[in-house]
Amino acid sequence: MDETNKRITSLKLQSHNHQRVNVFLDGEFAFGISKVLASNLYIGEEINAEQISQLLAEDEYEVGIQNSIRFIHYQPRTETEIQRKLEQQKLGEETILKVVSRLKEIGLIDDKKYAQSWVENHITNRPRSRRALAYELRQRGIDPQIIDEVTKPINDDEMAYRVALKQSRKLGKMGKEVFLQKMYRHLSQRGFNYEVSRSAISQVIKDIYDTDQLEKNEVFL
Repeated sequence: MDETNKRITSLKLQSHNHQRVNVFLDGEFAFGISKVLASNLYIGEEINAEQISQLLAEDEYEVGIQNSIRFIHYQPRTETEIQRKLEQQKLGEETILKVVSRLKEIGLIDDKKYAQSWVENHITNRPRSRRALAYELRQRGIDPQIIDEVTKPINDDEMAYRVALKQSRKLGKMGKEVFLQKMYRHLSQRGFNYEVSRSAISQVIKDIYDTDQLEKNEVFL
């Protein structure tokens, strides 16, 4: 046997993970790889350092793919979120790039689709300002051009009015001053500036409260 080669002397399923196999070379544990890759090996086979490196690279790629799929299974993820996750798992840079490229190729990563869905969901269920949504998408690593495209149709005046109307129905009976403080604070938390908030609150007051109530400085819901 060539001194640079090593002989596979044992292939054993890992006790804690039956989808992985421990490979023993010349009677000693050498490394673990996926069951799929191990199926191409056999006891008595000789392998060299280059072949081992190739096996480990292929295994790391497979681990990256499987871990990413599990991560995406819970909810859609952005390209940046996948990269961060794989970096935390100490995968090599080249492997991460290959994994991300493959996931984009098969449609499991699509930042534009993700951003569109994110905006549509928040407009429907939790309206907030265009600026606030853009910030959240930036935090998830979405490209600025995509952010601009998907948030451009958002009308802050319309969104602020919806938020103000919904919140006004939760506040109960209180003086107008307290009512305004609570409304401004709530709209600010949703990312709306003072001018937009003032316009929305004024419109809500006109739409749902009568003149007598306002003159008495009371709000009844």
